[in-house]
Amino acid sequence: MGEAFNVADIFGEDVFNDTVMQERLPKKVYKDLKQTIEEGKELDSATADVIAHEMKEWAIEKGATHYTHWFQPLTGVTAEKHDSFISAPLENGKVLMSFSGKELIKGEPDASSFPSGGLRATFEARGYTAWDCTSPAFVRHDAAGATLCIPTAFCSYTGEALDQKTPLLRSMEAIGEQSLRLIRHFGNTTSRKVTPMVGAEQEYFLVDAEKFMQRKDLIYTGRTLFGAMPPKGQELDDHYFGTIRQRIAAFMRDVNVELWKVGVTSKTQHNEVAPAQHELAPIYAKANVAVDHNHLVMQTMKRVAGQHGMKCLFHEKPFAGVNGSGKHNNWSLTTDDGKNLLDPGKTPHENIQFLLVLTCILKAVDEHADLLRESASDPGNDHRLGANEAPPAIISVFLGEQLEDVIDQLVSTGEATHSIKGGKLKTGVRTLPQLARDATDRNRTSPFAFTGNKFEFRMVGSRDSVASPNVVLNTIVAEAFAEACDVLDEAEDFEMAVHDLIKKYATEHQRIIFNGNGYSDEWVEEAERRGLPNIRSMVEAIPALTTEQTVEMFERFHVLTRAELESRAEIRYENYSKAINIEARTMIDMASKQFVPAFIKYTGSLADTVNAVREAGADTTVQAEILNEVTKLLGETREALAALIKVTEEAMEKPEGEERARFYYFEVTPAMERLRAPVDRLEMIVDKEMWPMPSYGDLLFEV
Repeated sequence: MGEAFNVADIFGEDVFNDTVMQERLPKKVYKDLKQTIEEGKELDSATADVIAHEMKEWAIEKGATHYTHWFQPLTGVTAEKHDSFISAPLENGKVLMSFSGKELIKGEPDASSFPSGGLRATFEARGYTAWDCTSPAFVRHDAAGATLCIPTAFCSYTGEALDQKTPLLRSMEAIGEQSLRLIRHFGNTTSRKVTPMVGAEQEYFLVDAEKFMQRKDLIYTGRTLFGAMPPKGQELDDHYFGTIRQRIAAFMRDVNVELWKVGVTSKTQHNEVAPAQHELAPIYAKANVAVDHNHLVMQTMKRVAGQHGMKCLFHEKPFAGVNGSGKHNNWSLTTDDGKNLLDPGKTPHENIQFLLVLTCILKAVDEHADLLRESASDPGNDHRLGANEAPPAIISVFLGEQLEDVIDQLVSTGEATHSIKGGKLKTGVRTLPQLARDATDRNRTSPFAFTGNKFEFRMVGSRDSVASPNVVLNTIVAEAFAEACDVLDEAEDFEMAVHDLIKKYATEHQRIIFNGNGYSDEWVEEAERRGLPNIRSMVEAIPALTTEQTVEMFERFHVLTRAELESRAEIRYENYSKAINIEARTMIDMASKQFVPAFIKYTGSLADTVNAVREAGADTTVQAEILNEVTKLLGETREALAALIKVTEEAMEKPEGEERARFYYFEVTPAMERLRAPVDRLEMIVDKEMWPMPSYGDLLFEV
């Protein structure tokens, strides 16, 4: 049993939060910093120096020796360069601990080694990190000691965004501005700010570290490239919400403690559907803070897992045949005085502002479905999306019975006169209270589902940053709000104009609404009839980044320039090619050095057995059949291995960018599947003692 503690006592103790700032900063400095955080006022150098000094003193009291500008380059992970607080030695040999305002606000990491998609030449090395003061600094404790982490944006020498955070902050400004325009039309004069709020649910697998280290595929790629299903998978659904095993519970406890200390509101934890799969969910936070917190969650989970003799897997599909892992992005819009623009109220048919917000979102998702799909694309998600275990690759919106009925009324009659009520849920047990039944059920097969007062975008991959989907969501909705407000600005009759807009958007974009089974073949056919895009892979999704429609929108709202979008497309193609190349080479290595030798050894053992039985005068039919089957599958393995080697070599000859990425998807990945097939069949035949690595059963059930 761990030591008892009060969460309230430790929460945020390692965060330079508002309470700490009020205590340590002079009143004027605190006021200036709050104005910067809330209004974007620029800090002068003298104020920055005071903040830096107090932040340093606070961090040193926490044991910090170094500071780092903690940023999110386009590698998909966080990056950091550590500098100590020490200054040049004095004449007496002593050193002073110093940290200036300039060092707080700006860092200069080498930008040449991070993906830029052609924005920067290799010899153009200078890049800048800029303090995001809206996301609080924190002290992280790990094997390196204590480090002051300063959340920052990362840009090139010429100002282009080289990270995930910069466009996110830009998109938050865009949606905030257009949301204010919209609510002003409805008489709201008190709210000063609208902010996208995000809660990112994190799914993950835990496996034993010792077993992990015996599998090259897990080490190099994060997923198993070979593996036959064990006798039991997730068929009984007994793992989902099941009793958490003690080893896992100890891990979760330590993760929670670490997260609470740095201000992450770790709220919910449970077993997920697949064996060895789990989930952590936080409370909502401002979008940029939520993104930072999610990166902290993943970093903390990996570190703590190692302390418990385990490895944490964030790959979207680490095991074939069992549920993959996603990251559900819960998104809403909230004013600074607590109003949620996505709250329908008890009578949504009468809530005109909500109906306009809702239909604007329908318009945004319908018009930019390809872009939203691209925001959730990565090589791992290609194995997950559309596999009847996660949202389909087709973008649709689930509204539920109540709101779908309201939309139907608007489309068919031009007016919504009623809303379906929830009523009471009768349990049939007198000692149990009657439960209030929601007017709408949930749909876990929908990629974009309304869940009461927010939308849940369920396509995001588990290892991906949620920055990209939120950049897209914020910007496409900002565009829809802006277009609606442009109409309302010119309207002579506001009520009639709002009515007409709601009906128009509902009618034109009703096709995006689907409340049924997103996993069914019937929906694929129906979606095609509706004209909805079915983008099956990452390489087919990437072109959405550079369409004229996308470029015009992002440039209009100053979120991303054409050059930044084109660079991101190039990076995406490059990342895909590199990921598949590593997987293919890993398969070649494993097959050549582990599987084929093991199969040859096993056939030798079988042949000896056949000869021994024959010499004994017994029937060798069974042994010979097994020998023939193994020999046949060994031949198929060798043939498939040679084909994979050939096609992987061909891939590297293709021009970099889209052509190479498409070759990897259409040629290399099928060759990888062809190699896997005979190896997985052989796993069911070969003596376990001769199998060169832990099986699925070992990994999933022995942790």
